[in-house]
Amino acid sequence: QVQLVESGGGSVQAGDSLRLSCAASGRSSSNGAVGWFRQAPGKEREFVAAIRWSGGNTYYADSVKGRFTISRDNAKNTVYLQMNSLKPEDTAVYYCAANRGGVYYTAPAYDYWGQGTRVTVSS
Repeated sequence: QVQLVESGGGSVQAGDSLRLSCAASGRSSSNGAVGWFRQAPGKEREFVAAIRWSGGNTYYADSVKGRFTISRDNAKNTVYLQMNSLKPEDTAVYYCAANRGGVYYTAPAYDYWGQGTRVTVSS
């Protein structure tokens, strides 16, 4: 059973930066991936970024490409989401999710979820 705990959310002004962290415990394999998703009020949960536990490939939604960077520290079992040039439309609850299969862009493909961390960006 993989447990995920997000941290790093907060309230910022447009143009500011935040770094979210996702600490994973109970992970026993180098396979699989971690994804970041977000859900704004009244909207569906949407893919933001993902990374495998092994290898260097990263994946991003078009809406965050060039502004957000996903990275990992395998020694700490932690995945980060560096968010720069934040916009009001980035306001949402951000969730990290994990699976043992690989990178997918849809929420149902992930088996484990954190509790979420709220990001609010004001103009």
